[in-house]
Amino acid sequence: MSFWDHLEALRGTLFRSVLAVALLSVVFLCIPKPLFKAVLWPTQPDFPLYRLPGIHFSLDLINIDLSAQFFTYMKVSVLCGLVLAFPFVIWEIWKFIAPALYQQEKKAVGKAFSLSSGLFYLGVAVGYFVVLPVCLIFFANFSVSDTIVNTISLGSYMSLFTSMVFLIGFLFEFPTVILVLSSLGIVNRKQLKKWRKYAFVVVLVLAAFITPSDPFSMFVLAIPLYGLFELSILLCKK
Repeated sequence: MSFWDHLEALRGTLFRSVLAVALLSVVFLCIPKPLFKAVLWPTQPDFPLYRLPGIHFSLDLINIDLSAQFFTYMKVSVLCGLVLAFPFVIWEIWKFIAPALYQQEKKAVGKAFSLSSGLFYLGVAVGYFVVLPVCLIFFANFSVSDTIVNTISLGSYMSLFTSMVFLIGFLFEFPTVILVLSSLGIVNRKQLKKWRKYAFVVVLVLAAFITPSDPFSMFVLAIPLYGLFELSILLCKK
């Protein structure tokens, strides 16, 4: 294939991927009440984590921007469309790069792509059911003075929701990258074990960027992220 043929194939891949995300986003736009019932569930007292003994939590949100609810509705619909379309997008990317790989490389990279969707959804679940509610409990109950009342806005909640759920989903793709590099002979298990102490520092820095930079939420996110590094070591063939 010529350069222009490759460019045309890439254009088709991007078009089909964007179309899939757009169509699924439209579906979510048509069901605003069920969508936001799920998005706002971590603020309700019947959320699974809050049913544990000794945990009682709920959060009332306010809206202080006239257009905030509309744009939040649009943003969440697109993000949910992207989440649901993720396996299709991964499949499209795989179809684009597969012809350029040797048979041995196809087998190695194919396993990583097969694993990627499961890890992505696992990351979304960890962010939604564990990290997000833990951070909500901490921030809502933290106060520097009894004279200050926490009043949480919709925009503030959605910012935390996005970083804790969607970004964690993408971060959970790290083991698939290591699996590909390991299969191609670029990294091995011995090297990763040597990098453990550096990986822990990198994970802490990354968690600090994603979270609101307080020690508690940073460590809540850093724990599963470091667990991914240990999983990557186990996935290495050598």
